[in-house]
Order: sequence, then structure tokens, then C-alpha cells
Amino acid sequence: MNRNSIIFTNVFRFLLLVFIQVFILRRMVIAEGFWDYFKFFLYPLFIFLLPFSYSRYLVILLGFFIGLTVDMFYDTLGVHAAAGTFTAYMRHRVLKWLEPKGGYNINFSPTKSRMGNSWFLPYVSILLLCHVFAYFCAEQFSPVYALDIIISTIASFVASFSVIIVIQVIFNPKQ
Repeated sequence: MNRNSIIFTNVFRFLLLVFIQVFILRRMVIAEGFWDYFKFFLYPLFIFLLPFSYSRYLVILLGFFIGLTVDMFYDTLGVHAAAGTFTAYMRHRVLKWLEPKGGYNINFSPTKSRMGNSWFLPYVSILLLCHVFAYFCAEQFSPVYALDIIISTIASFVASFSVIIVIQVIFNPKQ
């Protein structure tokens, strides 16, 4: 893939994921009560799927930018930007931790079809858990709500992880 194609793909992915997050998932309510803990986060997939060739600083900047864009629509005053920045920061560490013996092919993005389920599922799980936990910590901003943070993190992780896996199966069905 040439450089222009990679940039176009990532701009399109950015716009599509923000659109889905803001206009579909934001309005999605399962039910009242316990189900209020379930929130769907699809936009972190943009950070997860950035090419290996992007520098750590560019990834952090893009993580902040997508979070800030979602914040503008949610009126959350930087909560998504903080979570996106933290997730982008952790991405480099998780990639180093999960690096295969031969290293990464820097011309690709870390997708399920390229890296395989045994690599992709832990990668997405760790980063999504970081993102959701950072989001709820920033949203609650107090240890008084520790139980709510933990419950919300687990519930939203399960919901978001399910959606991300379905999206990957639909759009990258090669395995």
C-alpha cells in the first residue's frame, strides 16, 4: 500500500468510527437500571488499527484528536480525549509486550486477518480495558465511586469488545 492509500484509509476509518460512535452508539440504550453500566466504545478501534509505521507521538496525538472529536459531540469536557490519549500511550507498550519473534511488518495495520486471533484478541482486550478504565476514572474522578468504576469498566468492556470483534469479523473475514 502506498502512503496516500494508508492516509485515506485512516481518515475514512476516523470519520466512520466517529460517526457510528456519535450518531448510533451514543443513543443506544439497552434498558434502565443495571444496564446503565453498559456503554459502547467503538472509536478506540481507530487507535488500535493505526499502522505499525506510525510513530508513538503521532499515535498519541491522533488518540487525543479522536477523543476530543467525540467529546465535542458528547459534551464531556475532555473525558474521551483523556481516555484516547492514555490508550494511544499504552498502545506502544502493549505492542512491545506482544511483539512476535520476527517483529512486525511496519507496512501493515494490526488487524485480526493479518495478525491472527491469538495475537489480535489479547491486543484488543488489553487496550480496550485500558481505554474503558481510563474513561470511567476520568468521568467519576473520585475513589468514592470505585465500585461504580469497576462495574462500569467490566460491563462496558464486554459490550465494546463484542462489538469490535463483530466489526472485525464482518470487515476482515479472512480467518
